[in-house]
Amino acid sequence: MENWDLSSLKLKPRLPEILSTTDSARAIALDLAAGEELGDHQVHERAWVLVVDGEVEVSSATGQSVTGGPGLLIQFPPAERHAVSAISDARLLLLLTPWPGKDHPGAMTIQEKLYVRRHAAKRAQ
Repeated sequence: MENWDLSSLKLKPRLPEILSTTDSARAIALDLAAGEELGDHQVHERAWVLVVDGEVEVSSATGQSVTGGPGLLIQFPPAERHAVSAISDARLLLLLTPWPGKDHPGAMTIQEKLYVRRHAAKRAQ
């Protein structure tokens, strides 16, 4: 068994700490200072965002928006664009499932990564 006291972790704003990675999920703790945001982005996995402390506003590309504090849990389907803005200093727990998600660079073989890099270099020329 592993365990974490999320309220006592020594985190630095915007420097996420990976708490655990397994074949099925990744857990990440993250602090955002008031006014900071995880701007419009997406991940390959299903994303679960739990507000541990503070208050945030979360919006999705579908136009949905929610504001909340400790205990607020939001789920995004894989690849759904979203943004998280800290209204006050906030601590978040992010759960990504499955890990790594379909088409995530971490799920590629060495050969696939080499191909992608070569293809990107050719496109940049």
